[in-house]
Amino acid sequence: MSSQVVVTGVGAVTCHGAGADTLWRAMSAASVRPPDRPADPAARMELPLISLVPDLEPGAERAVAFARSAAVEALADAGLAAASLPVGRTAVVVGSCMGEPGPNERGRGGAPGGADGWAPPFRIAAELAGELGVFGEAQDIGNACAAGGYALGLGADLVRSGEADVVLAGGSDAYSRVALGCFNRLGAVDPERCRPFELDRAGTVFSEGAGMLVLESAEHAAARGAEDGGLRLTGSGWSCDAGHPTAPEENAEQIVRAMRRAIGGRHAAPLGCVVPHGTGTRINDVLESRALHQVLGDGAGQVPLYSLKALVGHAGGASAALGAVAAALVLRHGEIPPNVPLKEQDPECAVWLPQDASVPLPADARRVLVNAYGFGGNNASILLEAV
Repeated sequence: MSSQVVVTGVGAVTCHGAGADTLWRAMSAASVRPPDRPADPAARMELPLISLVPDLEPGAERAVAFARSAAVEALADAGLAAASLPVGRTAVVVGSCMGEPGPNERGRGGAPGGADGWAPPFRIAAELAGELGVFGEAQDIGNACAAGGYALGLGADLVRSGEADVVLAGGSDAYSRVALGCFNRLGAVDPERCRPFELDRAGTVFSEGAGMLVLESAEHAAARGAEDGGLRLTGSGWSCDAGHPTAPEENAEQIVRAMRRAIGGRHAAPLGCVVPHGTGTRINDVLESRALHQVLGDGAGQVPLYSLKALVGHAGGASAALGAVAAALVLRHGEIPPNVPLKEQDPECAVWLPQDASVPLPADARRVLVNAYGFGGNNASILLEAV
């Protein structure tokens, strides 16, 4: 059995606040807020910068809360009540870099009041499934910053294979002192903000957030009379460099492989937009730009990119899920919002980043590719399409 995967609902939480509409307004305005310094006395590092989600108490179990907020919104957007979900045929798949780090990091680093024991950090999917009262698969994906992309691909596979009728899939990540400290030690934090494709970029800046999508089989959506808007998740591609713990392959072979698998090979239909991984690190942006030229050929310079991390920062394992929410919004609105303006684009990153105004999505190219790459050589690409 193989079913089409329809996207019936989306939800988001970012540093701009809760809600996919809030995200779209920020995208449309290209409005950037400076990163925060966490209220964590143990964050003794040179650049303790992260774009935090507002309106949550410091120290709360944030990753679960973000995922819950995005999931509730996505279900409402899909017109699904938790009580109406098919109990045994609803799955939850959540990608995350750090899981729920709070309980294991609070009180560490010389601060008083140590944590009371150890709590499993990768439990976001199980907590969501328990709150929703569903008994399908509940999986946390933890393969670094590609985790949200893998979660969406796995969710789509569960629908296509007939193992689930409904899947809540996405990603969530929250402030982690460990992760931020590691990137400080690597010298990979930009002192200003996350600035993908800028000539003088100096690293990334992490952010908190979550993105969740409701994926359904076309048959299930039709049977309940859902208005899916013709939005489909039509392709996904995974690959692994298997060459270095942190650095991607210089030839970008596996990045290219993941993109081609998602879009359907060398002779696929044209793309209307790409939401790149684009972290603002020196190597990543250049390699992804080169990979896009390998995949798109002579037309690479005519396909607009929407650089989401320039707007919201690098949300770790949630970044691809938020990228997919942004892609869904682009497809729904039929336009690509202006990118956060660049001071000077790196000439080694020969890609098109529209900055002055929105760009209409071509009627014959209503397809958006979302890329995600992570430590360990993990690569994932997802294709959303309006049909």
